[in-house]
Amino acid sequence: MVRRAALVAAMALALAACQERTVSSNKHLQPIPPQTLTLMASKGMDQDDPILVRVFKMESELEVWKKGRDGRYALLDTYPICRWSGQLGPKMREGDRQAPEGFYAVSPALMNPNSSFYLSFNTGFPNAYDRTHGRTGSHLMVHGSCTSRGCFAMTDEAIAEVYALAREAFEGGQRAFQFQSYPFRMTPENLAQSRYDPNIAFWRNLKEGWDHFEVTRLEPSVEVCGGRYSFGTQNCTPVDPTVTAMVRQRAQADEIEVARLIEAGKPAVRVVYEDGGGHPSFGLATARQTDVSSATAFAALDAGRNRNDDRLGVVSRPEALAAGPRLVPVDSRGRPLEEATPTAVAVQTRPAAPAAAPVATASVPTSAPATAAATPAEPREPFYARMLGGLFSTLPLGGAPAARDPATTAPVPPQRGASVAPGTQPLWPSSGYSSLD
Repeated sequence: MVRRAALVAAMALALAACQERTVSSNKHLQPIPPQTLTLMASKGMDQDDPILVRVFKMESELEVWKKGRDGRYALLDTYPICRWSGQLGPKMREGDRQAPEGFYAVSPALMNPNSSFYLSFNTGFPNAYDRTHGRTGSHLMVHGSCTSRGCFAMTDEAIAEVYALAREAFEGGQRAFQFQSYPFRMTPENLAQSRYDPNIAFWRNLKEGWDHFEVTRLEPSVEVCGGRYSFGTQNCTPVDPTVTAMVRQRAQADEIEVARLIEAGKPAVRVVYEDGGGHPSFGLATARQTDVSSATAFAALDAGRNRNDDRLGVVSRPEALAAGPRLVPVDSRGRPLEEATPTAVAVQTRPAAPAAAPVATASVPTSAPATAAATPAEPREPFYARMLGGLFSTLPLGGAPAARDPATTAPVPPQRGASVAPGTQPLWPSSGYSSLD
């Protein structure tokens, strides 16, 4: 209890110098929900075990992984992202509305219990890789509500649960959790489809980290070597040759599958958004099936909300969400071949927990050991259903794709005035803290 009190006091003190407000509630101390604790126990996890977070823009999902008693990470739960802004691809500069992509470290100093959007944590952008490439931006958060300008908005209830999981992991001694942000799940199908996207070289670099985690189920070490992410290395030299060989083998198998898909006629496309996306479970993505104005979209949103329940909060640009993603066929130079048409992007809303991967040591066989998981004591309702309940149905939100929003050039929050490097994030600086995150 003493450690918990000290941690909470340190987090509050770090924020006090940066804001005029003070913490006015105990929302940041909400316990982990009982159903999640039951699920955790069924997977051999304790609430103070370390966590790892992965985000996927195209699927609009956030995964929380937790280290089990075998020392490896396993998928705990998947949460829908209500809103992210921009396009697939990394954040380049302040004000471009892009949510970041890359590998980051989130320490207790980056947790914000007094966020304007219920609760939040800073992703740690820019990291060493971002700074190497001259990328700028600040206040890129994972937070509540459903509005984004370069952030991942989770709704209040979802961020409360994720925040609690992180808080308990810190209480258990984890100094920082890894935050992996991807444009999409790094499957051969998605890579084949995106082969001519301008960001494909960067995404292939991210896939190296994906492969390390998929092979070992351990948090990969991250460095910047020659302007690229380097995983599983120290001073740019591989630490474990066995892991290096296993990762290479996996990558080669995926490349063969990519080549097979292309040979079979998999088209090259770019997935284009009016301004970001959101998970279809919120009902906003169905709007493109109707032809109504953006004003009607706002009205339908308001009508669909329970007056006594504000968990969703403000929704930024619902007419942009209503437009839905478009698949634009491109040539080998990434140039459009024809007019884009609205196309539903298939997503896996509740991916099954991956099978345990082989432990990356020479003394252990490379075949994946079976990991027995006990059945939960009671049926677990999907998080989407738990969170939304009867709040939403398939609402007739809609509207044609709107012209580019002038908000893309709107003023942005002030810089915090401090660089943030993975694993070495400073406390919130006293130079100013945006009320928007």
